[in-house]
Amino acid sequence: MTGQAASGQQAVIPAAEAAAGIGFARPLAVTEPGPIPGLLVVDLPVHGDNRGWFKENWQREKMLAAGLPDFGPVQNNVSFNASAGTTRGIHAEPWDKFVSVATGRIFGAWVDLREGPTFGTVFTAELDPSRAVFVPRGVGNAFQTLEDGTAYSYLVNDHWSADAQAQYTFLNLADETAAIDWPIPLERAELSDKDRAHPRLDAVVPMPPCKTLVLGANGQLGRALRAAYDGGGNGSGNSSVVFATRAELDLADPAAVAAFDWSGYGTVINAAAHTAVDAAETGQGRRDAWAANVTGVAALARACLEHRLVLVHVSSDYVFDGGPDAGAGDGAGFGAGRAETEPVAPLGVYGQTKAAADAIVSVLPKHYILRTSWVVGEGANFVATMASLAGRGISPSVVDDQVGRLTFTRDLAEGIRHLLDTGAPYGTYNLTNAGEPMSWARIAAEVYAATGHDPAAVTGVSTAEYFAGKQAAPRPANSVLDLSKIRSTGFEPEDQLVRLREYLQR
Repeated sequence: MTGQAASGQQAVIPAAEAAAGIGFARPLAVTEPGPIPGLLVVDLPVHGDNRGWFKENWQREKMLAAGLPDFGPVQNNVSFNASAGTTRGIHAEPWDKFVSVATGRIFGAWVDLREGPTFGTVFTAELDPSRAVFVPRGVGNAFQTLEDGTAYSYLVNDHWSADAQAQYTFLNLADETAAIDWPIPLERAELSDKDRAHPRLDAVVPMPPCKTLVLGANGQLGRALRAAYDGGGNGSGNSSVVFATRAELDLADPAAVAAFDWSGYGTVINAAAHTAVDAAETGQGRRDAWAANVTGVAALARACLEHRLVLVHVSSDYVFDGGPDAGAGDGAGFGAGRAETEPVAPLGVYGQTKAAADAIVSVLPKHYILRTSWVVGEGANFVATMASLAGRGISPSVVDDQVGRLTFTRDLAEGIRHLLDTGAPYGTYNLTNAGEPMSWARIAAEVYAATGHDPAAVTGVSTAEYFAGKQAAPRPANSVLDLSKIRSTGFEPEDQLVRLREYLQR
């Protein structure tokens, strides 16, 4: 099977392969013929004897092991065609399809009608019961029957509806650019009037990619994600990314999550959370934290599971207890930090809600959990507070027995986009800025120095001394996170002091 990724070029499986009849000797195999990304040819074992033949048309476990994606079919359709020469298509639908032949034989043609460099690329093949094709969303599907009494079957991973049909993209079967070499000329074939009226390629509007939804669009991370995707605009610079504020979709309202129209989305980035750590220790704060961070995330995970969406969820160093060796030497002796596989042991309510959400999200087939720490972005944060105190000549007392690394939202947003754009393996990743771990007091001193003030104005105190007599949540003493896994994907976080100075210059 050969082909070229260019408009009008075809890749063809020779008819001689099918001419000898059903391929009884073929083992199960999944191959990508090349010209259309994501389109896969599946050889199916067919077992025959004097009574006829049998095949496993869909066997999830074996097919996933052979390389077919777990596309989650929910509907099975069969098209029966009485006469050879019946020709149907070219229809690109907003879902994935697994197409096969139940009986008879067809000439199949697939045209990439998605936005991108392979728009207009053609792949053709003859199918009998021993060969199937996986057709990704947005690739046009068409076939012509080569035998009377042919039954064409296809599994799809979304339910048909009139609204869904309105999202179809069509191409004329006789398009001169695609130049499909139909075995039976179209003037002698059986076509519907609708198929005859479909547009030529130069009039086709390509099917856009699935959109990404960013929740918590007005938060520190949400604003950084705007910058990462469209330069900080309101989504207009990148039509494939939609930014939703809490007013537009409140995770604390499971009914709103269930009622949201998820069609057309492929990814959700959850940048929304209840992050008032100390308030979470109060009666009302505890309820608010669980509603947003757990109940809402559970509703979101359920929606992502039902609609086969990728969920990116932001977690926290607060899922750990800090360990018995934390807090000594202002960062010395911490090694690489806490790995993604370390068991969680949250100390307070906020950490408990984040750990519970991690457990929920982790059961999704397609998820990224980003554990981060000490987040700094646009808005109220520790660095901005220290810079303000320095400018007013105040000498603060700052905790010196909690150690970690800052995470600037720019790097967090760029790391999220990197994982999605590169198709990194799903799972949990630590993501903070790089560099030597420091205490809060050391970071405060760095802020004072970078803004032209005396770092000696910062006095280090213990956590116990700082919070004496105050309502406060317990904090992990060691928040250093191991960055080896995120680095293995090709993403290198910037040093925290480099970002700190850039931030203060702005």
